[in-house]
Amino acid sequence: MQRRTLGRTGREVSSIGLGTWQFGGDWGPVADEDAFAVMDASAEADVTLFDTADVYGDGTSEALIGRWLQANPGSGVTVTTKMGRRAEQTPDNYVAANFRTWVDRSRTNLQQDTLDLVQLHCPPTAVFSDDAVYDALDALVADGAIAAYGVSVETADQALTAIARPNVASVQIILNAFRLKPLDAVLPAAREAGVAILARVPLASGLLSGKYTTDTEFAPEDHRTYNRHGEAFDQGETFSGVPFDDGVRAAQEFAAALPEGVSVPQAALAWVIAQDGVTAAIPGARNAEQARLNAQAGSLDAPADLDATVRDLYDRWFRATVHERW
Repeated sequence: MQRRTLGRTGREVSSIGLGTWQFGGDWGPVADEDAFAVMDASAEADVTLFDTADVYGDGTSEALIGRWLQANPGSGVTVTTKMGRRAEQTPDNYVAANFRTWVDRSRTNLQQDTLDLVQLHCPPTAVFSDDAVYDALDALVADGAIAAYGVSVETADQALTAIARPNVASVQIILNAFRLKPLDAVLPAAREAGVAILARVPLASGLLSGKYTTDTEFAPEDHRTYNRHGEAFDQGETFSGVPFDDGVRAAQEFAAALPEGVSVPQAALAWVIAQDGVTAAIPGARNAEQARLNAQAGSLDAPADLDATVRDLYDRWFRATVHERW
């Protein structure tokens, strides 16, 4: 497993992390024992980065990770969580008092006195330019409630605004073979500033798992059903904002371009972490086998011609519909 520095935190983390949105139930139900099996398998495969948020299952994901950490002292896992979506998404709610309340709740859920890294969870654009927001975050670092902070963003412009701030340690942004805009300016800026890039939705909500057809259906409680067109939150979070049928067909072309014996999700993850400036990709996993297979991508080289294939697919299938939106 490749190891990389988590931006301005100075911590070393695995290049493949574990996203845990699925532990909260927004990808369909996940039993506690399955969540623990996923974390066990990830740790056994040298994954040392778990990503969560205080709204995944209203804290369920954080609490499961907290229980796992207590059962596995000395695991060496860095936990990144997120805050800011427990209230209405207006700039007025991104204030010190709310930050304190949200952080204290996450500290309880995760059973940690000091949170490793807290990220603002895709706040309104105005928040990224508010000096008071960063002053409040700096105060949480100063008093030991959090060790470092970063941001999760919806757009490249938001990422660039955050990267310019001196104490932002990381930026979490959607980056995968079907969403290439961060390659234009965000990754170069992050490299220059020493800011970590965490690539979220690296498998395009499963499109790059190679499992789906245009007839695939998802459970009603799965966001890939109820948010397919942005009904509940930003459409870019679901299938990276690309039309489902187009995504399936592009994924089929992606698969067809791979050498024999190379799996679609592992190739897709290997491509992401091969991008200069990416610290880690954070795919989710619903079972231990998925977690093990995802982790293996951290020690693989992307196929030699894959980058050219990815850029061709993007230009033909997605650039016109997604590039300027995010």
